[in-house]
Amino acid sequence: MKIQIINGPNLNLLGVREPSIYGNTSIEDYIKELKTVYPQIEIEYYQSNVEGEIINKLHEVGFSYDGVVLNAGGYTHTSVAIADAIAAIKTPVVEVHISNIYAREEYRHVSLTGKNCQGVLTGFGIKGYRLAIESLLV
Repeated sequence: MKIQIINGPNLNLLGVREPSIYGNTSIEDYIKELKTVYPQIEIEYYQSNVEGEIINKLHEVGFSYDGVVLNAGGYTHTSVAIADAIAAIKTPVVEVHISNIYAREEYRHVSLTGKNCQGVLTGFGIKGYRLAIESLLV
């Protein structure tokens, strides 16, 4: 089984960016932990601050991987293009948000991308990535 984790803008700063919201764990450390918990799954990680690069990665893996875990960051609320890319691919996508987007600023309450995903996890902290992987296993 192959799962691609894709993170959007500013998520390369996990562990140092606003730890009261996003926690103290770096994404690199967490990916290592996920690979240990799921040795039977090939987990790949990709992060970009650029919308088009995220779309390109979705197109690249969207017909051959078993699942995508996507945290599009701020693009969740603004990117029709990423939403369209999710709709265009065959691989199931699970959207993840570390913070509870409904407990934050009102503009974060709308997910343009979520309607094209298999499911959306929000507010479970960094463990939301593990929960997304678990959902793809069933």
